[in-house]
Amino acid sequence: MPVFDSRSFRDHEQVVFCHDRETGLKAIIAIHSTALGPAAGGTRFWDYAASHRSAPTDVAETRAEQDAVYDVLRLSRGMSFKNAMAGLRLGGGKSVIMGNPKTVGTPELMRAFGRAVNRLSGNYYCAEDVGTTPQMLKHAAEETPYVSGLEGVEFATGDPSPHTALGVFVGIESAVHFHLGKPDLSGVHVAIQGVGHVGQYLAKRLLDAGAKLTIADIVDSNIDAVKAMGDVSVVEPGAIHAVDCDVFAPCALGAVLNPKTLPDIRAKIVAGAANNQLETEGHEDAILRRRGVLYCPDYVINAGGIISIESEVYRETPNEAARDAKVRRIGDTLTKIFERSEAEDRPTGLIANEMAEEIIARAAAARTSHQAAE
Repeated sequence: MPVFDSRSFRDHEQVVFCHDRETGLKAIIAIHSTALGPAAGGTRFWDYAASHRSAPTDVAETRAEQDAVYDVLRLSRGMSFKNAMAGLRLGGGKSVIMGNPKTVGTPELMRAFGRAVNRLSGNYYCAEDVGTTPQMLKHAAEETPYVSGLEGVEFATGDPSPHTALGVFVGIESAVHFHLGKPDLSGVHVAIQGVGHVGQYLAKRLLDAGAKLTIADIVDSNIDAVKAMGDVSVVEPGAIHAVDCDVFAPCALGAVLNPKTLPDIRAKIVAGAANNQLETEGHEDAILRRRGVLYCPDYVINAGGIISIESEVYRETPNEAARDAKVRRIGDTLTKIFERSEAEDRPTGLIANEMAEEIIARAAAARTSHQAAE
């Protein structure tokens, strides 16, 4: 399985393949950097083979593993950048479990995954992500203390979704003020792609702020939940990116900004919670910039969730006021990115990457200097 040659490999510190024959666990844990602290990032449970069902079994399995490797490497690097830009004492890591969580996500499999995490001795802390739930992670926590984002345990910080939504909300406020010159979100038209947990919390904040909403989701109950909040328009999932609006907010899966969708985007701002919104770094964001569309780097604007669980990793009693204040600083960080992007006439995505790399490099150099002095 190619790792070093993968197009998403970027000097990762450690990549671990995990297998448990009894439960069928197939997982990959990627640690990109621990320069700022222990690596932290969610556990994605995804059926990577689903899109390759028509291929012969051996080909489908190989392609699924390649997809999983690409995903975990890119996501873990994104976590390094996210944690750096949020000013956290955390490095970047991510894990993926291969398979359909509805059919193979048993308590036994999650306990096996917990044992795999435990073998890393605290270099990586897992948390909830697409396909996993707090209850599933509770089973993993039976085998390891290196699980965060739980409820009902000591130092627990609970569901990170409200904090992720708050970060996206203040990020949209900052983008609207910077790019559109509007002091608030009253009358601003936002199209939300995906109204799951984060999308629903975001929708509520936007409606309360007087924004106009158009939404799309593949789950009818999610649509119904937002419709119950207020007056919203609904479009098909395949059409949401093309809505004529002020802000397009991707809050589902990644790679939504790609050569196929870019020509249809009519929003003036792209600002959402989804990870890895750009299919190719430095490409789609450059095209958006040339078209006058302001892109909010996803790992900056969606950092509220990881900010909310930092204290849990360090076994500190959660301070809601301090946590809320740190999440709200996402807006200030984005404004700095926007200003540097304007001054240098370069895409916001590249600017954010460079800022994150600078922070990580300084931390790594300081750690090396400290170790040499001991």
